[in-house]
Amino acid sequence: MVECIETSLQDDKAQDIAIIDLVGKTSIADRMIVASGTSARLVNAMTDHIVQELKTFGVLPKAEGQTQCDWVLIDAGDVIVHLFRPEVRAFYNIEKIWGVSPESPDSDLDAARKATA
Repeated sequence: MVECIETSLQDDKAQDIAIIDLVGKTSIADRMIVASGTSARLVNAMTDHIVQELKTFGVLPKAEGQTQCDWVLIDAGDVIVHLFRPEVRAFYNIEKIWGVSPESPDSDLDAARKATA
């Protein structure tokens, strides 16, 4: 399921994809995937594509936040997906909660964090 979601995000040109292993850290899920889309429209499209892909696996995910598409949460059971616009992601900085950060050194997320600092 993680590979399916990651492939969908890559196909949609998502930025700063982070896959966080939650095993042993929490019981809410085994993995968390965090990614950014350059606009609310792209975040909405990424959400729709992920939901459709997961349905082919027999998973009926729940998505919240599609009204504004600043931050969308997709709950797929063992995998939770957070999709953000870069400036919203920089503001909430949820990767820091789990002790990780995106691997891209020159990412748009880094620029957004500097702009909000």
